[in-house]
Amino acid sequence: MKVSFLQSRKIFLLVFLIIISLHNTIAQENNFWSNVRFGGNLGIGFSDDTFNAVAAPAAIYSFNDQFSAGLGLIFGYSTFENDRLNEERTSTNYGASVITLFNPFEGLQLSAEFEQMGVSRSIEINNEKFNDDYWYPALFLGGAYRVGFVSLGIKYDVLYDDDKSIYGSAYVPFVRVFF
Repeated sequence: MKVSFLQSRKIFLLVFLIIISLHNTIAQENNFWSNVRFGGNLGIGFSDDTFNAVAAPAAIYSFNDQFSAGLGLIFGYSTFENDRLNEERTSTNYGASVITLFNPFEGLQLSAEFEQMGVSRSIEINNEKFNDDYWYPALFLGGAYRVGFVSLGIKYDVLYDDDKSIYGSAYVPFVRVFF
């Protein structure tokens, strides 16, 4: 499924408005900064001929013990190789994300995360090189096992596009930490 730039902006705006609405409807008894946690996640994905890694620092606001939302930055690197076609692809990416976390009970963390990434990739086929720069949206739904401030899980990109994604698969395992 391909998503246009305009559609990705609408998705980002919708998620942002939901977070702002929740922020305004929940009574705040404590100081704002006492409910902010910093951390982020690390992700790695691979298959027979692909590899990708992502570092994503973030800050979240805990509305209560079950629900948190925040913003993050994304930095990543990917490689794809196809020996049969004498093809090699590499890409670096950067961007921002909006994340929501829901902890229905101790040990389980559900997440929804929208990322908008700038991608710079290089494709080499039979020693001929091509460069491509574009923006790519990703909308992840995930689940994790959570112990204390560490979550270990997997997320799925519902907007995954095999031709444009920097990930080797729509499934991305991750480690997320918020202090």
